[in-house]
Amino acid sequence: MALYIGVMSGTSLDGMDIALIALEPGITLLATHYIPMPEALRSELLGLCASGHDEVARSAIAENHWVELAAQGVNALLAQQQLSPTDIRAIGSHGQTIRHEPARGFTVQIGNPALLAELTNICVVGDFRRRDVAAGGQGAPLVPAFHEALFTGEVGDRAVLNVGGFSNLSLITPNAPVAGFDCGPGNVLLDAWIQEQRGELYDRNGQWAASGKVEPLLLNSLLSDPFFQTKGPKSTGREVFNLAWLKQHLFNLPTFPAEDVQATLLELTAQTIVESLRAAQPNTDELLVCGGGAHNAALMARLADLLAPAQVSSTQAKGVDPDWVEAMAFAWLAHCCLENIPTNRPSVTGARGLRILGAIYPA
Repeated sequence: MALYIGVMSGTSLDGMDIALIALEPGITLLATHYIPMPEALRSELLGLCASGHDEVARSAIAENHWVELAAQGVNALLAQQQLSPTDIRAIGSHGQTIRHEPARGFTVQIGNPALLAELTNICVVGDFRRRDVAAGGQGAPLVPAFHEALFTGEVGDRAVLNVGGFSNLSLITPNAPVAGFDCGPGNVLLDAWIQEQRGELYDRNGQWAASGKVEPLLLNSLLSDPFFQTKGPKSTGREVFNLAWLKQHLFNLPTFPAEDVQATLLELTAQTIVESLRAAQPNTDELLVCGGGAHNAALMARLADLLAPAQVSSTQAKGVDPDWVEAMAFAWLAHCCLENIPTNRPSVTGARGLRILGAIYPA
């Protein structure tokens, strides 16, 4: 039995997920640890998503702070499980995405794997996305190969939906290569709007969105963005969808109640997921949802309405906690890198071929 740790902090920037998994046989989640993102670090990481003063030095300092937080979490998890660094074969560290522009040939995840290896005394595998981009791919999403490994084996067309800051789909069809792509905003606009309007980090259970009504004028304006007209392979990020983007659409429209804007943003997330899923896999039998969006009751209900009669549930229905799927994925990706197993999927990213992803930093 080989043990791996996965470290993941997504575009929502709410915190850091650290998962311990066992491999061979199967993929088993053994333990988890969560660290809330300190507000000062969160603010700095958000600021680095756009050009600014002295950003090279600022990003270097921020990534070292990010790594110190990750190392603190890894060491806490080891202590909790009474394990030593020598018990862990590797850490798979996604790092923190601050820019993602594959159309311009680059994606940037900061996370200083060398420092993480130094602070934990464990081999670290990082920098997973850039090899796929170098091969002409989008560099995202990378989790479809893991979703395929975790959820393949039953009859029927299945989709796995991750809803973090952005939403992405993995399409699992028997006897066919896994497919997948980014759908568009997941929680990123919902979080940004409620933070500005109410000072809350997120809309718990979608309750604020559920208190409003969808505004068709605003929804149609948002849906006019060119990203929604393109088919996969495609990926996106804060460079495209952000609070300024929303306000540009609001500028020439009537003033709507804030809760109605939130309701419309939830409808945007739901519709763009379902429309892209129907276009790519029209006979979907089951949708499994992971990520923070799995806890948004209003979003889950809307997805179920739009996708009926397909079954919609969280990955918990298959025995996998939806909060830890992505951290588990990067632990598994580290294993695949060390075993020389390609884990990008050209059918997902558009890369020229299969590639081994990740760079290795020995302990």
